[in-house]
Amino acid sequence: MSAAGLHSGAVAVIGRPNVGKSTLVNALVGAKVSITSNRPQTTRHRLLGIATFPGGQLQLVDTPGIHGAQGRRSGKALNRVLNRAARGALEGVDAALLVIEAGRWDAEDELAYAALREAGLPVVLAINQVDRLKDKAALLPFIAKVTEGRDFAAVHPVSALKRSGLEPLVASLLALLPEAPPAYAEDEITDKSQRFLAGELVREQLMRQLGAELPYATTVEVEKFAEEPSPQAGVMYRIDAVIWVEREGQKAIVIGKGGERLRAIGTRARAQMERLFGAKVFLRTWVRVREGWSDDEAALRALGYHD
Repeated sequence: MSAAGLHSGAVAVIGRPNVGKSTLVNALVGAKVSITSNRPQTTRHRLLGIATFPGGQLQLVDTPGIHGAQGRRSGKALNRVLNRAARGALEGVDAALLVIEAGRWDAEDELAYAALREAGLPVVLAINQVDRLKDKAALLPFIAKVTEGRDFAAVHPVSALKRSGLEPLVASLLALLPEAPPAYAEDEITDKSQRFLAGELVREQLMRQLGAELPYATTVEVEKFAEEPSPQAGVMYRIDAVIWVEREGQKAIVIGKGGERLRAIGTRARAQMERLFGAKVFLRTWVRVREGWSDDEAALRALGYHD
């Protein structure tokens, strides 16, 4: 791809938890590089989604949601690491994409906006989930309200889930980036390894299938990721994943009666891996207890959590 007229650079994707940042990154990339669920704080790691277009390349830094001090988990070491990771994503980027929910602007949205202004970044506002807005006539007054007194380079109503409104959003983001050749090849979609993505796909099923609180006491560690030749598919992967919980009672819940829930988690995660990797996957899962891991910064580092 010739560099003439192309724009390329890093864009931090910021917002409060559960506004659809990861869904939007996946929609722009055109592949599932970031896990999603309807629970806040599904994203726990900074992840680069690489989206290449005729006009250039967006290196989208998907981040944990920026949040305030409210809530039962706010004092946890995990929560502090996630907040630092979200704010650290603002370093070394060219622009920022602030994602909010259509019809809602609250203190945590203001917190995210303030962090971006403090960093001195040009900010594009994406008003997501417009497809869920019951009163479509309320959208324009809402845009007027949230933009009053705030400096945005552009404002775009979008639906990440339905992939609508994305072309003008991409154009606005590319216009803020320096003229430069793409930093990654056209077929690259993330900077994360398949091993990392495998662990995230198991964790996604934990977020989707467990009760309101339990997913926050779980994490996933991939102990084995082996590539083998396959006569039928060319290549297959053998993956061993450990699901860590904090108490014995949680272990029983994750496993389920007769191992039913753990089998369902593994079956659905494996299907997602095969779709993403384009290969046969043999996945084995275990559940183990590591007391207090989410409030132990040394344990968090050992499990792959970084600022």
